[in-house]
Amino acid sequence: MLIGELAKKSGLTRDTIRFYEKQGLIKVGWRERRENNYKEYSAGVLRRLLLFKKIKSYGFTLQECAEIISLIDANLASCDRVSKAADDKIIAIESKIQELQALKNLLRTSVDACLSGCCANKEDDNCQLFDLEDAAKGQ
Repeated sequence: MLIGELAKKSGLTRDTIRFYEKQGLIKVGWRERRENNYKEYSAGVLRRLLLFKKIKSYGFTLQECAEIISLIDANLASCDRVSKAADDKIIAIESKIQELQALKNLLRTSVDACLSGCCANKEDDNCQLFDLEDAAKGQ
């Protein structure tokens, strides 16, 4: 199948497919080219792209996906190894949630302080929330 059909079947853009190929995540050899030099992608390439897409949907980075797929290719993707990777990802997600919660609280506190009168009283003055002078004082 040509790249347009592959994009449609995989749900990925042509640019994404080309990027994956440039990164060496999928391979199309010279034998898989048509006479006009168009690449002919196999069902195996489609399966690999769908596997990347599925693993990425769980929040794994492209590099992490490649590592997991390498384990699958080597028939080493045991439940222990895959669940360890998933547990590590869960820990990272929980950490990110805590960081985002702290950021949300900081922003909420700053907005509340701003709205309670610490900032400019005139309608045509800029809000002091992102003022560089206040930021320099806080350092």
